[in-house]
Amino acid sequence: MGLKFFADHCVPNSIIQALRDAGYEVLLLKDHIPTESSDAVVISKAQELDAILVSLNGDFADIANYPPAQYKGIIALQVRNHPEIISQLISRLKDFLSSHPDINYFAGKLLLVEAHRIRIRVK
Repeated sequence: MGLKFFADHCVPNSIIQALRDAGYEVLLLKDHIPTESSDAVVISKAQELDAILVSLNGDFADIANYPPAQYKGIIALQVRNHPEIISQLISRLKDFLSSHPDINYFAGKLLLVEAHRIRIRVK
């Protein structure tokens, strides 16, 4: 099964477009739920849509509150108030995704995507 993403409202258009340009399906939060929805509603909608959640919201990187084992995949983009790294981050993410084209690979995993590395957490 191909990769499908659910982009949180905080994900920049440049990242959404880069994923789409790479051939991935990207669903926008605003098309499915109100943008002011709680984190619990956001992650639930991603699960309902059988999509991997993509977010800059640091809350989703907290494995105590969002244990990866309970979700179909979370990608936490680590921009940390440095928008100048977005192009590097996109490149690293796209390379990783092309090496892991099956959505089932992401189930139960949290990917912390940084400009220079991707860390994978499971729990």
